[in-house]
Amino acid sequence: MKKLKETIHRYFDKIDIRWKRLSLKKQHQYLIVLFIGYLLLTITVIFKIWYDTGSNGAKMRIKHIENPVMKNSPYKDSLDHKIRNLLINNDL
Repeated sequence: MKKLKETIHRYFDKIDIRWKRLSLKKQHQYLIVLFIGYLLLTITVIFKIWYDTGSNGAKMRIKHIENPVMKNSPYKDSLDHKIRNLLINNDL
């Protein structure tokens, strides 16, 4: 782990040295290009979210949650009646 950490530090040091060797004009150009790219990406994502939420005219239906085991069981009616009978008998 220590070796990995040291390797990462050396890599970042090399990148920092290369960045400092660039002229200020070149550094400025890189920053402007990166900022414009980030701005375009942000605008694209915001537009996509706005378009998706605005174009979806479907309403959300709210309904009861069904038990998938009971729904697909061949013994649905008998299980359903047994459960209801147990609930009714326990309530009394």
